[in-house]
Amino acid sequence: MNPLKHPVRWLLLLLISPVLHAEPAKTSPGIKKIEDRTVYHGETFYSSFPSIVRRPDGELLVAFRRAPDRRMLGGGKYSHSDPNSYLMLVRSKDSGKSWTKEPELIYAHPFGGSQDPCMVQLKDGSILCTSYGWALMEPQQIANLKEPVFISGKNFVFMGGYILRSENGGKTWNRLLPSPTKTDPTLGIHGERVPAFNRGAMCEGASGRLYWVAQVFQDPKTRRTENHLMISDDKGLTWIYSAPVAVDPKVQFNETSIYETPKGDLVAFMRTKEYNDHLAIARSSDGGKSFTWGDGGFQGHPFHAVRLPDKRVLLVYGYRHPPYGIRARVLNAECTDAATAPEVVLRDDGGVSDLGYPWATVLSKNRALVVYYFNKADGPRTIESTLVEIE
Repeated sequence: MNPLKHPVRWLLLLLISPVLHAEPAKTSPGIKKIEDRTVYHGETFYSSFPSIVRRPDGELLVAFRRAPDRRMLGGGKYSHSDPNSYLMLVRSKDSGKSWTKEPELIYAHPFGGSQDPCMVQLKDGSILCTSYGWALMEPQQIANLKEPVFISGKNFVFMGGYILRSENGGKTWNRLLPSPTKTDPTLGIHGERVPAFNRGAMCEGASGRLYWVAQVFQDPKTRRTENHLMISDDKGLTWIYSAPVAVDPKVQFNETSIYETPKGDLVAFMRTKEYNDHLAIARSSDGGKSFTWGDGGFQGHPFHAVRLPDKRVLLVYGYRHPPYGIRARVLNAECTDAATAPEVVLRDDGGVSDLGYPWATVLSKNRALVVYYFNKADGPRTIESTLVEIE
């Protein structure tokens, strides 16, 4: 049911549904939590927004955004826009029990800070990592830019997305610039249309095609967002526009991960700014030519989906409401039971809502590792992990 067409019925459903208001479990028949471990803690840094891949030899790579902890610099405050935010990487050769202490630099943007490194490992072993950036500029400089531009706060100008590619296990990276999404009018700091961007996982389909849900600004001044699909047939070197994923005058969609089911459906797990922070799900049964979307039935954001060995799907997401933490569900192979699959609490000891953004990878037949950023009592932001057993 589309809640926009039936708003009264949808609100009544939220009030009376035992599924949507059921108390989440610590464990369920699908997920058993094993342990939590710290992946990275930099004493003077604000670390956040991780992603993880498992190499063919079993090595784990975790990429994350690292910026100075401005609260430690003369009473400043942390921000998700920082001119010194860089993409970093740590490794584990023992399934996440220990990690390299000093992170490797993946990329430092020459014109500003970078956000949310989102890695996907392709079938040929290469790794793609998407990100996007902000340029710190003076007000008089911003006033001289060609419109329309998107500004965060008072002085950060959006630069659009980019993609990094590694063919040697993350030791070196080459930068690619994806095509602009044809519906996005936003211009960058040099007057060019910004390249496509998104925070969330792209997926490689059974055919080898790459599917990527790009976030688009309806209007940079109003900051309203919508989602559109981009496709690559050459492993991310070039991209073509396919179709709208979710567009609505009353609802904003962003921070989306996409997943291909065994039957070939494309399922997009989308963050929304409406519906009390509910998941929205868009589905395509025609290879991404068209999508329909609806309410996913529960709170949380953003989402990451990974296929388990038995073809079920582990869906992980942040929970930025008291009690703050990380949650998960095991969905059926076609992802048709998101609202009714039991919700499991992986963490509920977060200090404030600035946490989450989990990403998962499968370690073995019945184990997976979930990484995310976390805080306790509004303390330092660290990269953490939770090992789970899938039953």
